[in-house]
Amino acid sequence: MRALMPTPLVYRRYGGSLQVDLSSFEALVEAIHIPETQWMATACPVDGLQCDPRFLSFMDADKNGRIRVAEVRDAVKHTAKLLQSRKGADARSEVLELDALSPEGAKLKAAALRILGVLKATDTARISLEQVRASDPVLRTAGINGDGIVAPEFLPEKVRGLASRIIAAFPEVKNRAGQAGIDSATLQRFRDARTALLAHTGQKAAVFVWGEQSLARAQRIREVKPLLDAYFLQCRLVAAQPEAASSLKLAAGRVEGVLGDTAALEKAATSLPIAPADPAGVLTWSKLYRGPAFETLEAFRKDVAAPVAGDAEKLTDAAWRDLSAKADAVLAWQATFDASPVKGMLDELPSVADADLEAIEAASKADLALKEELDAVTELERLILYQRWLLTFANNFVSMPDLYHAQKRALFERGTLILGGRKYTLAVLAQPRAPHAALTSQGTTCILYVNVTPKDGGPGYEVAVPVTRGRSANLEVGKRGIFHDVDGKEFDATVTQVIRQPVSLWEAMTMPFQRIGAFISSKVESFATAGDKVFESKLEQSYVQTTALATTATTAPPPAPAAAPAQTGGAAGIVAAGGIAFAAVGSALAFIVGQVKSLTLVDVISAAISIAAIVMLPAGLFGWLKLRKRNLALLLEGSGWALNDRLKLTSELASLVTRKPGLPKGARVDSTDPLRSTVQGLDTDEEEERTSLGKKLLVALVIALAVLWQVRVPIVRYACGHGWLGAESCSALLPSEAPAATPAPASPPPPAAP
Repeated sequence: MRALMPTPLVYRRYGGSLQVDLSSFEALVEAIHIPETQWMATACPVDGLQCDPRFLSFMDADKNGRIRVAEVRDAVKHTAKLLQSRKGADARSEVLELDALSPEGAKLKAAALRILGVLKATDTARISLEQVRASDPVLRTAGINGDGIVAPEFLPEKVRGLASRIIAAFPEVKNRAGQAGIDSATLQRFRDARTALLAHTGQKAAVFVWGEQSLARAQRIREVKPLLDAYFLQCRLVAAQPEAASSLKLAAGRVEGVLGDTAALEKAATSLPIAPADPAGVLTWSKLYRGPAFETLEAFRKDVAAPVAGDAEKLTDAAWRDLSAKADAVLAWQATFDASPVKGMLDELPSVADADLEAIEAASKADLALKEELDAVTELERLILYQRWLLTFANNFVSMPDLYHAQKRALFERGTLILGGRKYTLAVLAQPRAPHAALTSQGTTCILYVNVTPKDGGPGYEVAVPVTRGRSANLEVGKRGIFHDVDGKEFDATVTQVIRQPVSLWEAMTMPFQRIGAFISSKVESFATAGDKVFESKLEQSYVQTTALATTATTAPPPAPAAAPAQTGGAAGIVAAGGIAFAAVGSALAFIVGQVKSLTLVDVISAAISIAAIVMLPAGLFGWLKLRKRNLALLLEGSGWALNDRLKLTSELASLVTRKPGLPKGARVDSTDPLRSTVQGLDTDEEEERTSLGKKLLVALVIALAVLWQVRVPIVRYACGHGWLGAESCSALLPSEAPAATPAPASPPPPAAP
């Protein structure tokens, strides 16, 4: 059973999430025992975290590219076991005080002292991460690797040449410094190979029965072996069954069939035996057929068979089998010799002293004896990295307070985006973008996907940036800005995708009007485009008809006068159609004006307010619900994080993530427009400008008077009702309506003329 906690854990609320406070390493040691459900994250990817890559490599124990709860717990326990003082871990220091090591860290302390000695450091009470990493090349350069593989230059001078030749004879092995060297295993292989080769060469005289020419003759025998083996087998067949001799000859029909065909004739000759089969098993060289192998066999007789067998006229079956067996023995011996890795050292093998081999082996064992100590150097680096980064990592995994702090950066943050006059301080890696966007589109947060590229044109990366304040209307694909990473480096930034959601309550309420305006604009544009096409087609049709009439008039006699048909095309048709359209538009305007005249100003304002309320209130309510549901969990989950809780986007966090910096302190605004004075000083046509301005004012005045005339009655009534005008003025401006006069009966039409 685990001991009671010396100090109780403290939980704090950050943006609505209850998170354990990890202000010290002692608190972290206790916090790793809380249930996993109370951790903010249960897994995260290694990619995208802004910390030492070597630290992440140590944390990712199974090397699967992800860090999980069990791996975090093991790292904390490992660090707590080796550190009896946690001051360095609390300070997140890269310098390890050797007195802070517990008794379990004695090996690490010995390794630290050795490193400090190699580096000739004056302060031996502490060691830094930089010193540990600087010691690695120094130790490697000194030939100290701890793997038992010694490079020749670090061996005694007497045996360096021998070691180099042994290394060249066997597959290369390299030490931790990347140098080719020799170890005990290679040395034992050399001993075994040397013994075997020396014993093998002692058998050479018994096998090479033909002296220096044994190998050459054996190779010649191997060359003709298929031919002679087949011949003596045919001899045995004929001896057992004499009538088989006729079957070893070509049939007459086959010979006649290939006459004139050189290729077929050569193929047929190849199937013949090299000579007539002799039941006695004797090859008479003078009876060789002049087939494809004749020249080869004749040369073999002169160079090998006659000198070795002592008979230039014939070769018996027994003599051939004896030659073949001796040749096989020679070739087998040679194959074994060629397979020996130390055959190139044959001349010096008998003179290699065992003392030299023992000196090489002693150097290898001495280096291997340092393995445990040098492995402790790696563990020392691990411990210093854990002391420096473990508490920081836990505050971005077990808890996430750094996300809610203006002066701190969470480990998963990539930098700050400056775009459209605003500063977006939160950006996470989003690679690949497609699955990340598919997940974040299910939320209610406006997300920008931005391609970040170096200024030198090198490879870049994509980040996801939440938009939490302001407006999203001016954020479009292709919009450019700049990006500052966490190290302060500046990059070019281009928006590649927008997950559009309302950013503020006002934007949510006005978004329907924006959509209506966009819909109307698109329809008007489509109508205008369609009208242009119709107008152009009418003009084209009129032009064709006019051209056809002109051609007919010049080539044919004038027709008899007749009643003019109704025109359905040409210029007259266009004019008629335009008149009808104008009349329709005028009627519609007249109807609208008539309806407006019947309304008072209060009615118009009330109707406008009612329409706006009908549209804006539901949109505002729905937008308010969306804004309340915003959280940043999907942003991280799209990057591979596994989270237990939402990262609720409160108004405070929204203000922290997206800002519009104000003017510097003490700055003032000068309202003078220098452009106006600049333009006034230019040599321009002032009269034309004044005339143009006068025309604009005149048009605006006419429009205003027309509008006021249409609504004059409600305005006067409103003024009279509030006593702003006297009774006489009201009577003059609002005369009583006289009854409509009865129209006189229409006079009958005059009689028609006879």
